Amino acid sequence: MLKLNEFLPYRLSVLSNQVSQGIANTYAEPFDLSVTEWRVLAILGLEDGLSATDVAERSAMDKVAISRAVKRLLGAGRLTRRADLADGRAKSLWLTDEGRRVYEAIAPAAVAYEARLLAVLTDQELVQFNALLDRLTAHSEQLNIEASPPASTRHD
Repeated sequence: MLKLNEFLPYRLSVLSNQVSQGIANTYAEPFDLSVTEWRVLAILGLEDGLSATDVAERSAMDKVAISRAVKRLLGAGRLTRRADLADGRAKSLWLTDEGRRVYEAIAPAAVAYEARLLAVLTDQELVQFNALLDRLTAHSEQLNIEASPPASTRHD
């Protein structure tokens, strides 16, 4: 029988939501950003020039949610969209000066929150925790690949 409070996907989701909310407390109101918008800025803050699809893949978030966040960030002047030099039909996303300013204001607070959160673990526990996360992530990706129908039968 399923015991929700012991079910790993549920526990990871709860932890993820709690951590996201903890970090969001530093940027939601002062910068008028949602969690999804911050994730877009954070990804592009490290690697400008990605497509919205690339951002969705890196964030493992829903494409529609990313699309809405991108639209709002474009409207707020925090992102700009440019034609891709290699493929003129494709559009890449870039932080504007304002977007870069917001990213640089929030990133240190996010890193500080992470440090406070992880302070409960010893150095050895942190190494082990990261190794376990890497293993679970890789195995989850493999399970998802195995569970996906062949490309020829999809109706995307």
